[in-house]
Amino acid sequence: MPLLGCIADDSTGATDLAAMLVANGMTTVQVIGVPQGPMPDADAIVVALKSRTTPAADAVAESLAACEALLAAGAKQIFFKYCSTFDSTDEGNIGPVADALLKRLQSGFAIACPAFPANNRSIYMGHLFVGQALLNESGMENHPLTPMKDANLVRVLSRQTEGGVGLVPFPVVEEGAAAIRREFTRLKEAGRRYAITDAVTDAHLRMLGEACAEHALITGGSGVAMGLPDNFRAKGLLPERGDAASLPPPRGAMAVVAGSCSRATLGQIGLARDHVPTLELDALANPDAQALVKEALGWVEGKLSEERPVVIAASAPPDKVAALQQKLGREAAGTLVEHAIAGIAQALVERGVGRLVVAGGETSGAVVQKLGVTSLRIGPQIDPGVPWTYAEPGGLHLALKSGNFGARDFFLKAFAA
Repeated sequence: MPLLGCIADDSTGATDLAAMLVANGMTTVQVIGVPQGPMPDADAIVVALKSRTTPAADAVAESLAACEALLAAGAKQIFFKYCSTFDSTDEGNIGPVADALLKRLQSGFAIACPAFPANNRSIYMGHLFVGQALLNESGMENHPLTPMKDANLVRVLSRQTEGGVGLVPFPVVEEGAAAIRREFTRLKEAGRRYAITDAVTDAHLRMLGEACAEHALITGGSGVAMGLPDNFRAKGLLPERGDAASLPPPRGAMAVVAGSCSRATLGQIGLARDHVPTLELDALANPDAQALVKEALGWVEGKLSEERPVVIAASAPPDKVAALQQKLGREAAGTLVEHAIAGIAQALVERGVGRLVVAGGETSGAVVQKLGVTSLRIGPQIDPGVPWTYAEPGGLHLALKSGNFGARDFFLKAFAA
């Protein structure tokens, strides 16, 4: 019976959250899509949806179905996980999904906290920073699907929900869990449905997690989840574990496939290019998924090994992304890259790749679907928010990386981990 039931709006976000729970002592399994049968045996279950950029009504329906499955399995608390850059549109999908979950859980209040200091995401006075830059000056303003033009999360969330949105500011968070709970009460009495919560350190996130121990719903990035396992331990529900991150030994050739166009991923590709065989596909010059798959498979012939990875990327800088979107349309351009990378990943696994890194949230969702993966057992972290996982069926070791995550040398050090 899971203690914590989690709903994530994409695959990399799901593994990010699962890694945080495993690092804090909860055995965790990630399920791909709305569960249809019996749940795996784990302290936490994370349901990975592909709902970040779907129509809001579809995202709500899928999220509610996942919630029902988790409640039926016995989950005592629900966590709705979205990206630490809060990327969405003014119509959703964060607000509509959170509204629907609150209504289902018969609760009238929840926090919204995407802060993740380990990955340079912090919230101060309601504004989201990426490192020292405001969100709307961090590169996220150029995101091909969910461009973020506003760093004020109170304003952003207010545009997505009919409920009032308040703020738990930095001075209150600094005082600790008791002060935070008092502020929650004040905001609820003032008619607020959500509280954006400031957080600039891990200590803040742990205090926020403690303050939310009795909340039916928590919404946020993976960072705030670091404080949740201790809540279950305090109730005598969760034993101390030393093996939560154990996985079977790795095997097979090594590869990286990338569809993300984020600054972090582009930098990781650039460094990898100087050290391992790297192919950069040009979807603008060759806008056909099957042709891109054929090009990649011709290039990779004779290069796969268990000694060093190959990198195959369909990533591109903002000007090329804009040109491709103008040529094909925004949705078609994204679908082209997803289908190409998913087809390449499937072919690589058929050719003996047993350790595969995938970069990009939408790309990861397409890859796990193409590979027929139904669940992922979560293992050790490579970098904050990115663990190795063990995919079932098939026994493949997968690392699903959000485009914005990972150090510059991520593609090189992942396989050493």
